[in-house]
Amino acid sequence: MRRTHALVQVAMALVSDPTGRHWGYELSKQTGVRSGVLYPMLTRMLDEGWVEDGWEDPTTIRDKRPPRRYYELTEEGRLALGAVLRDASHDARFAGVLQAARRDPRFADLAWGFS
Repeated sequence: MRRTHALVQVAMALVSDPTGRHWGYELSKQTGVRSGVLYPMLTRMLDEGWVEDGWEDPTTIRDKRPPRRYYELTEEGRLALGAVLRDASHDARFAGVLQAARRDPRFADLAWGFS
């Protein structure tokens, strides 16, 4: 997968909560990546086996809304996205993104050991 700022941002969000369920809209808000970039990227991650998807159980929804699709990081995805972040930490193009993320409380739990 091509290394882009959007990929690095989404990788940070997924790896910061590796066992969690991630909603597309939530990832978009957290990372600032537009849906037109995010959803094709998630589809490529599904194709690579980096994430698995599923649907929210409709019986647990209290609001009048449709079930949401979620994405869960696989072990293969955790390793692959960890490598993306390691590579990005040595690439000057991503220095600003990674420095800003280190100061961002949303990424406080991310293990920055890849740099």
